[in-house]
Amino acid sequence: MTKIHDRFGLSRVIEPRGAVPVTAWQVDNNRAISKTECRLSLERIHLERDSFQQLCNECGFDEAKIIAKILDLVKRRGKLHNPFTDTAGQFYGTIEEMGSDFETHARYKVGDQVLCLTTMSAHPMFIEKIHSIDYNYGELIVTGYGILFMESPLTAIPPDLDLNYTMATFDEAASLKSIYQAAGEGLRYLIIGKDLVSSVTYAAAIKKAAGGNCHITVLMDEDGIGTLTHAQVKQELSRWVNSTYILNIAQPILASEVVLASETGLYDLTINCEDLMGSEVLCVLLTRQGGKLYYTNLKNSYTHSLLFAESMSKELETYVLGQFTIGYESFTFELLASIAEDLARINALYESQAIAFRQASKKAMAASMDKVGRIDDFVFSSATTKALVDEVLNIAQYDCSVILQGETGVGKEKILDLIHKNSIRKNKPCIKINCATIQESLAESEFFGYEAGAFTGAQSSGKKGYFELANGGLLFLDEVGTLSMNLQSKLLRVLQESQFYRVGGTSPITINVRVICANNIPLRQLVEQGKFREDLYYRLNICTITVPPLRERREDVAALAASFLDAHCKRYGVDKALDASALVRLASYDWPGNVRELENLIHRAVIRIRGYVITGEDIQEILNENLYEDLVLDLKHSMRASSSLNFEDIIEQQEIKLIEYALKKLGTTRKAAEFLGMTQPKLMRKKQKYNIQI
Repeated sequence: MTKIHDRFGLSRVIEPRGAVPVTAWQVDNNRAISKTECRLSLERIHLERDSFQQLCNECGFDEAKIIAKILDLVKRRGKLHNPFTDTAGQFYGTIEEMGSDFETHARYKVGDQVLCLTTMSAHPMFIEKIHSIDYNYGELIVTGYGILFMESPLTAIPPDLDLNYTMATFDEAASLKSIYQAAGEGLRYLIIGKDLVSSVTYAAAIKKAAGGNCHITVLMDEDGIGTLTHAQVKQELSRWVNSTYILNIAQPILASEVVLASETGLYDLTINCEDLMGSEVLCVLLTRQGGKLYYTNLKNSYTHSLLFAESMSKELETYVLGQFTIGYESFTFELLASIAEDLARINALYESQAIAFRQASKKAMAASMDKVGRIDDFVFSSATTKALVDEVLNIAQYDCSVILQGETGVGKEKILDLIHKNSIRKNKPCIKINCATIQESLAESEFFGYEAGAFTGAQSSGKKGYFELANGGLLFLDEVGTLSMNLQSKLLRVLQESQFYRVGGTSPITINVRVICANNIPLRQLVEQGKFREDLYYRLNICTITVPPLRERREDVAALAASFLDAHCKRYGVDKALDASALVRLASYDWPGNVRELENLIHRAVIRIRGYVITGEDIQEILNENLYEDLVLDLKHSMRASSSLNFEDIIEQQEIKLIEYALKKLGTTRKAAEFLGMTQPKLMRKKQKYNIQI
């Protein structure tokens, strides 16, 4: 068996084992290099647009937070690879050291300034400092280093080209050359542009191939132009295109009607650079039967356009561009040189704006999402939960797998509902499954369904499984860590291939499901214990949301209590209120059962308390009753489980539970001893006797 020579960084992978750098969760970004590596002193980083926008949106365009987020990302992963968007970008800098093998085969030498043409997700990196952010181009001015490998494609940028638009263009460079090769004379072209620079460069590539004998239209989203005026955008594009439309892409039917009312016909070739929902519908509506449709990346709903075209009986040649092409850099440099004056003018226009490109619309979106979160009845008042909600609403936009972590009762299903209602799948089903309740013998048929007659007792018509029921929507797997290793293996295959066979079936079933998982015990811990597959963990762990316990966000208690009180009062047609002493008592309790325990307590208070006002004494009485009932339930369980009882064992267990409860509730041994009616030394002796680690 031939061993693969490590020319692209295999030895740098930390986890998961066996991955390559571009797909690894974490890589080794150690400064020391091997003989097949090279170290680059970083100067500028270009982030792919969806990654940059996600980071800005998550941080509310607070520059300090954006910088901190990026530095933390690099620290955790050893590379700048956004797990929410699964994208990265490219970097530029000066070669400061080469390994012996690398130097032998290199076109460049130490001291040369080069651009790495391949994605940063394949390269270890360390950022010492981010000096500034260019919001118009999504670029960072930095100090740090990046590690290159023998197979890493590099190029030098001509000195007469500005770094900002050159790096932004190389993000599209392979697509530009493909469009140039596809273009011809006498055709009608539509560019759905994401910004001025990309619109001009694609138009220039078409003109380079077709000359003046063609018709080019650019359509841009009205939010995408930021603080530029329609007149400014149209003026810049008028040098390259025949017509420009600035419309709301999120309303593709209305937008297409505006275009068709002014144009003489549909388009022969459409290029979609946008990743907004609605752009895929516009493409299909405005491209003629038998025409060509080019997507510059997979983020802009390529599969949706195929389905929509099929629904219209429209046959289109559809392509996804962007793959690496050897030698495309020379074409790109030549193209940029021919339009350098136009790009310099756009640079000056960008710099004249008070607010960075797209920043205004993204701020509005962030505010809108915050409003939606409140409308969805997610009640909170603490900064901790506010940050959590912001993160959840941000993640909801990205169609990726999510792991929800947190103690029992913290509200993981509420987080799931927020994700569902604010995602592109909000009008599709959300199937919720508690994996802990599924019998092992029935698990496969429950998840994947079965064909008629597959086994004794099977329904004559067969049955759909959870994945089929959730097709197009979300599948929530609560307590996913309880699944057997065998079922975990089958789940991994479905997630990787988006296909499965029903029990007893012979034809594969294709599904499109977003999987959200939850577990009380962190899955990373189960992986280390050998109870959860590592490869499945990394497949699910695109992003992890940890919901903090209620005791870590006490500011939420009053808001939640008021909300629960209002709901239960309306339910029973009564009118009650919590006084100040009740709120103080609620806030001082540790809530081991979290939000679920709080709701249960308020529910009981509404029923139990006959007067209008619920006091602190009422709350304390119900809390004490809860403690007593928990102990009694444990005792009843022991009695049911055994034909005889061991008095000493039962007393010891109850002592342990009481002491643990008091320590968690009150925090110190002195207060716990007072609560239990014993001396502090006696409590300490019992704590030591039972080895209670609190």
